[in-house]
Amino acid sequence: MKKAALAMLGALAGVLMHVGVASAQNAAPAPSRLDDIISRGTLRACTTGDYKPYSFYRGDGQFEGIDIDMAESLAKSLGVKVEFVKTSWSNLMNDFVAKCDIGIGGVSPTLERQKHAFFTQAYMIDGKTPIVRCDDVNKYQTVAQIDQPSTRVIVNPGGTNEKFAKQYFTHANVTVYPDNVTIFKQILAGKADVMVTDASETLLQQKLNPGLCSVHPDKPFQYGEKAWLLPRGDVAFQQYVDQWLHLARATGEYQAISDKWLK
Repeated sequence: MKKAALAMLGALAGVLMHVGVASAQNAAPAPSRLDDIISRGTLRACTTGDYKPYSFYRGDGQFEGIDIDMAESLAKSLGVKVEFVKTSWSNLMNDFVAKCDIGIGGVSPTLERQKHAFFTQAYMIDGKTPIVRCDDVNKYQTVAQIDQPSTRVIVNPGGTNEKFAKQYFTHANVTVYPDNVTIFKQILAGKADVMVTDASETLLQQKLNPGLCSVHPDKPFQYGEKAWLLPRGDVAFQQYVDQWLHLARATGEYQAISDKWLK
């Protein structure tokens, strides 16, 4: 009796296992943004357009920069066109979730952003460092030297620069300036003393604005990365973009694009 019961249970388990395997094999793959992009023929990219060298919105209505060229490359690999959607740092995440397939333009991965989106693998290692008038380089080497009541810190709103300033400059005179394109001119004009931003941006801005100098860009205040926002939970699309990015870096395509804007 006991043997018969065990045999019946074994047979039932075998049937259930077979049904489970068959169901798994017949289950349709989860829908992916990858398929949507190919179907519609466009890759929608949210970007602020105010962050050289990654993304800049020109007066003629066109975008340019490292991430813009890379987005064009990704779109070409998919056989589609790229459509750029202008946003701001304050609205980046909301616009990305509602309107876009990727979020680009010098985006720094953070745990807060990770709650709402996936990130690609990092394509650049970066970190926060000061940019000042060249005569003041020795005055603003450390956070403590900057965080003084007499120091006028200027920062753009809504991103990791503002977060860094609020966290570390509790004694300095911090001004949130709305235009990230002309913000460096405020330092040149003597209306501000310091901006702390990504080292890659300070290196470019010191070239564009003679009289400004990046302070120890090779030794930033903290570790940072650059990556792209991707839809949360979409592993198929994430894997595709990461593989494309891996090949772009391995073949030298990314380096050539980066050198075009940074050298």
